[in-house]
Amino acid sequence: MQLILRAVIIVLALIDMIVGVAFFLAPVGTMVDFGLVAEGAAGLSTARADFTAFFAVAALFMAWGAWRRRADALLAPLALFAVAFTGRLANLVIIGNYPGWWEPMAVEMLHIVALGLAVRTWRWGPRAA
Repeated sequence: MQLILRAVIIVLALIDMIVGVAFFLAPVGTMVDFGLVAEGAAGLSTARADFTAFFAVAALFMAWGAWRRRADALLAPLALFAVAFTGRLANLVIIGNYPGWWEPMAVEMLHIVALGLAVRTWRWGPRAA
């Protein structure tokens, strides 16, 4: 079970890193995939910076946490995806659904479940020497 959980988190981290790099290198095309449109240089700068930060930092901590089986390293990515899911849920309640609304929520929930399981089962803090 532990090996499967580590593998799932590392695969998710790789996917998130690919998304983060895509936002950095090609923000316009990646934004379209996310249903976003940038308003000029400021919009591109924001997408390049913020989305890259979200996905790349989450990916780095997920990979490190899974590799070392460190629950504390997974708290920040868990919080990021939980807040993202909550925002989508609030939008679903306030605005309503749209075509494909469930897909990003399913991906975020997969992150939440995998990271939540790891946080509950893996140790906290560095390994003893």
